[in-house]
Amino acid sequence: MANQSDSVVVSVGFRLAPEHPYPVPVLDCLTATIHFLKNAEEYGVDPNCIAIVGDSSGGTFATAICQELVTREDLPRLRAQVLIYPFLQSGDFDLPSYQQNQSIPLLYRKRAIKLGLTHLTGKEINVDPVIKGAHIPPDYREKYKKWISVDNIPEEFKARGYVPSAPVPFSKELYEQVKRAGETKFAPLLAEDDIIRQLPETFLLTCEYDILRDDGLLYKKRLEDNGVLVTHHHLPDGFHATISFFDLWPLEFPSSRKCMEHVVQFLKSLYK
Repeated sequence: MANQSDSVVVSVGFRLAPEHPYPVPVLDCLTATIHFLKNAEEYGVDPNCIAIVGDSSGGTFATAICQELVTREDLPRLRAQVLIYPFLQSGDFDLPSYQQNQSIPLLYRKRAIKLGLTHLTGKEINVDPVIKGAHIPPDYREKYKKWISVDNIPEEFKARGYVPSAPVPFSKELYEQVKRAGETKFAPLLAEDDIIRQLPETFLLTCEYDILRDDGLLYKKRLEDNGVLVTHHHLPDGFHATISFFDLWPLEFPSSRKCMEHVVQFLKSLYK
């Protein structure tokens, strides 16, 4: 990515759950980002040409950081955000992509939610009622259905099958355990419109065989509805973590190279 786009790439180390649960990891990334923005010229970087890039949970962090920084008038404005199959919402783990890809490697639905809850709480929590939505208060479900809804997902992405399920009874006890999952640093899709409309130009990549595909599609709609310029690439043969196999012969997949090429092309387009 650095070589092909002629960019300085800063890879941020952050503390990990369960020893350091949410929000510590994302705040570590935010601290590093603010430091770099303030000192970019010391690294030979134009402070007006900085993009935040992340994949998977790193895409969550990148999204949250961009939202956090839109109100910071003391910092250079980010040039772009690059989001590669990010996790973005905790309100519906039964969207079409979660149903269709629940047993597809590398990110199985149960495993993904288990990891997410460990990141959130530092503890192991039974994921089955969370998958069914028992952690969502009725007023929360009503408030956010305009953003987290299967109706906002194009019909072509339901072609491999989707069976709507009725909400299960709300569990106050479960909600108390995971209620911070509704915060925008954890679920950036829930940010208000006045934040979304201030975001920078966005690159968004989704993969067909990925439970997080619909998170990306829902965020794409939110961004576009609020006038944010979006470059979206969907990989019909892609799967979660495909970019991690780039140049990892003999394990590289065609989608791995396509993913990296799309990212590099976008980054190069920013600085012409």
